This record gives sequence, structure tokens and C-alpha cells, in this order.
Amino acid sequence: MRQHANMSDRKKMPAIREVTNLVVPQPALYHLSNGVPVYDTNMGTQEVVKLELVFYAGRPFEKKKIVSRATPALLREGAGSYSSATIAEIFDTYGGTLSIPVGMDTAGIQVHSLTRHIEKLLPVVAAMLSGPTFPQRELDAFIERNRKRLQEELAKNDVLAYRQFTELLFGSEHPYGYNSFPETYSLLKREDLQMHFEENFTAGNCLIFVSGKTGAPVRDLLERYLGAVMLPGERRHAAPASTGSTPVQVKIPHPDAVQTAVRVGLPLFNRAHEDYNGMYVLNTILGGYFGSRLMENIREEKGYTYNIYSSHDTMLYDGYFYVGTEVGSEFAAPTLREIYAEMERLQQELVGAEEMEMVRNYLLGSLLTNLDGAFNISEVVKTFTIEGLPLQVFEDLVDTIKTITPEALRLLAQKYFNREKMWEVVVG
Repeated sequence: MRQHANMSDRKKMPAIREVTNLVVPQPALYHLSNGVPVYDTNMGTQEVVKLELVFYAGRPFEKKKIVSRATPALLREGAGSYSSATIAEIFDTYGGTLSIPVGMDTAGIQVHSLTRHIEKLLPVVAAMLSGPTFPQRELDAFIERNRKRLQEELAKNDVLAYRQFTELLFGSEHPYGYNSFPETYSLLKREDLQMHFEENFTAGNCLIFVSGKTGAPVRDLLERYLGAVMLPGERRHAAPASTGSTPVQVKIPHPDAVQTAVRVGLPLFNRAHEDYNGMYVLNTILGGYFGSRLMENIREEKGYTYNIYSSHDTMLYDGYFYVGTEVGSEFAAPTLREIYAEMERLQQELVGAEEMEMVRNYLLGSLLTNLDGAFNISEVVKTFTIEGLPLQVFEDLVDTIKTITPEALRLLAQKYFNREKMWEVVVG
């Protein structure tokens, strides 16, 4: 009979080991003949490769609302001699995947492939970058699909709360604040997409990130297929104007809804700000992970909600902090009281040693996961490169997590967690 391990050993918690040596491996940097920089993370033993082209082509760079979302979405719907069906068939045949990630500031083309098949897929990518056709029937389908989706989304309290909250923070005409409506999609024209593409999807406005089993063969293929196909152009820059509005509290009735959505927060800053690293830790303590204070108080102790969280979202030119949750309508007011009470606790009391150790270990473990494998490392490289930050910033964040004091966290809470500075949106 098989001998089992001592049952008492299973009751012993494994020893906690300190996370060390959190350093982002430097990618190789080279340029294609059209000037596009390529950040190459050549790691791993599996014959796979991930290719991502990123363009500064998001909301701050559009001339018509929502065109920054529509343009990249239709790149795969026809390019050069390739129809949308042909593009899909080619990727299926060679086991590759094609996705079009769209963010607030950027848009891109992402390809996963076996290294030996990337040569079969690059001609399609090249066609998407040199001759997208933006078929009218595909644009019509995109508009109809998104009109229906949006009409469904607008029935949800959490969506309404998020839309109202960001509009209040940034303004209804600001790239980070405006909201789309069904009629916003209906106003899109094919020439709007073509213009956005020609202005933003250019060699001077592009960054390429490649990772996995790469090396000289992949470099040669990128030069052959992408080194001359993109339109010429310069790096795009924007300076979205702040509204400078004062905090408000808004209640939007939605009598048919069982749940009430709550958003509380304020404008903050992007990743380059001197207080970002400290706020990264402070936000985690308040509501940034499952063991946070908001979860322990409002979910575990009070039972007001299934989920509550806080987040510090950053964009290229700005950022904001908020607490979000959905609760039964009768718990909206007490939930707000407890949110502010937890903020005040952080302003008045020092975080205890045990909680500090737990949060440090959690955050360092999360960052360690971000450096697990070539694809994840390339994501880190991409994040900082897009924002114009050196990779040293990642190591600075690690250092902050390891060394920040309870006194420094209390000062940050006193600086940013003041109730009179908070915007408040309640929908329900």
C-alpha cells in the first residue's frame, strides 16, 4: 500500500520566503529601415512568438468621437487582396491568433504564432498596415452591433455609474470623459476611419514589441514584411485640457434596479508622478485585493455587498482613483459611510506591522508573476515604453513596496483621501 505523507505536515503553512531580484530583463532594441523601434525579448525554449504593434491612436488623437475604436476594429475586416474571411482562414490554418487591443490612448495589432509560421502571417499584417479597405458593409455591421450592445449596457447601474463618474471628473468633451451613445456610432463615416488611419497608423507613431523564441530569423522577417509598408508620419502628441471642476455628489434614480451602484473618487495622476508608487501600496491596502480593508469591513463584517474594490487607473496624460461597488438599495447610505470611515482610518492610524507584511508579500508576488516568461516580461516593457518611462521605474516600485513606512502611507492618505475632494455617484 502507498505510504502517505505525515498528515501533520499538511497542516503546517509553508515558510514565507522573501521575494528578491525583481529586475526587468532589458530587451534588445533595434530599428526597422522605416525607423520603427523594435523591443525584442528573446527568451524561453518553446518555439512560439508574440508580436505586438502599438500606435498612439486612442481617444486623445481622434478628430471624431469613437473613431479611435472603430478604426482598429475594422483593420481585420479587409486589407489589400485579403477579405475578412481570408484573413481568418489564414490564421486558423497556421494556428495563429490575431487580436486588436484598443486602449484609451493606444491601439494595436497583436499576433501569437508558432515561430516557424510567423512568416505566413506577416504578409496579412503588412496588408492591414498598408491597405485596409474599411468595407462599408463591415462598418455598417460594426455600427449596428455596437448600437445594440450599448443599448443593453445602458440598462446596467454599474455602467451608468462609471459613465457619469468619468464624465464628471474629466468633462463631457474630454477624451477621457466623453460618453458614447447609439447615435455616436451612427455618425461614423468610412472616410472618418480612413483619415484616422492615415494620421495615426504611421511608422513614426509605432512601437513594436516581439517576444518568445525570436532572434535573427524573426528580425529579418520583420524587416522584410514591415520595414517598408507603413505610411510615413510623426509621433502623435496631445494635451487634453482639464476641466478644473469641483467635486459633486450625484444621485441618478433607477427604480427598476435591485442593486445600487456606487462610485466614489477623485482625479489623480499617471504613473510618472512622484506619489504613484506610494499610492500603489495605499490603494492595495484600502481596496486593491481580496484581503483589503474595504472587503473585510463592507463585505465580510457588514455583508452589504459581494464585491467592493478601489482602483487607481492611469492613462498617458492623466489618472484617477475610485472606489466601486454594487449594494442593495437599503445599504447605499451605510456603505458610503463605511467607505469614508476606512479612508479616515488610514489618515489617522498607522498600518500595523502584520498588515504591512501581508500587503508587501502580496504585491511583490504579483510583480514576480509579471516577470514570469517572455510574454509577461514583454508586457511590462510595453507598459513603461508606451508611457516614456525607463524600466528602472519598475525597480523603483519594487523598492517602494519593500521600504515604504506606515507614516508615509498615512501622509499620503491625508493628502488624497479627504472627503471634501471626492466625487460621488450613486445610481439606483
